Amino acid sequence: MNDIFAKDLSGEMVSPNEPGYELLIDDIFSTMETAQELATVSVRDQKRVHELMEVILGKPLDMSTTVLPPLYIDYGKPVTIGKDCFIQQCCTFFGRGGITIGNGVFIGPKCNLITINHDVNPDNRSATYGRPIVIEDKVWIGINSTILPGVKIGYGAIVGAQSVVTHDVPPMTIVAGNPARVIKKIEL
Repeated sequence: MNDIFAKDLSGEMVSPNEPGYELLIDDIFSTMETAQELATVSVRDQKRVHELMEVILGKPLDMSTTVLPPLYIDYGKPVTIGKDCFIQQCCTFFGRGGITIGNGVFIGPKCNLITINHDVNPDNRSATYGRPIVIEDKVWIGINSTILPGVKIGYGAIVGAQSVVTHDVPPMTIVAGNPARVIKKIEL
C-alpha cells in the first residue's frame, strides 16, 4: 500500500521513517488544532460545536448528538458517531484505527477510546498500528473508562466507571474493573 492514510487505517504498522508520514502527522496536528478551538466553545453553543465537529470528522455530526467540549481527538476522519449520543467533557479519542459509535450511546467524562498501539520491538517502538473500536447502540460507558484497540462493545452494555476494556463486551452485560470483566447480565 502506497497511501499512508490507507495503510494506517488498515492496521498495518506505520513508521515515522517512511515516506508520507509527515502528511499523516500534519493532518493529525490540523485535527488537534481544531479540537483546541472546540475547547473554547461554550457547551451551550451546540451549533458551533457541530460546525467544528464536522471539520474534525470530515462529515456532519447529527444534531441529535451532544458533545461537551473539550474533546481531545487526534484524527477524526475514521470516526463515525451516531444519532442521539451524549459525549461528556474531557474525553480522548485516538481515532486513527477507526471508531464507530452507534446510536443512543452515552460516554461519561474523561473516557478514552484508544485505537492505536506501538510496536513491542524496542528498536521500532515509534512505529504504530491501529485496531478499530466499535460501540454498538445504547451503550453506556462510565466516567474515566478506557476502551483499548480492537474492542467491540455490544448492544445495551454498560461499562462501569474507571474500567479498562481490553476484550469485547457481550451485548446487554455490565462490565467493570481493570481489566474489565462481566459482572452481570442485564435482564429486562
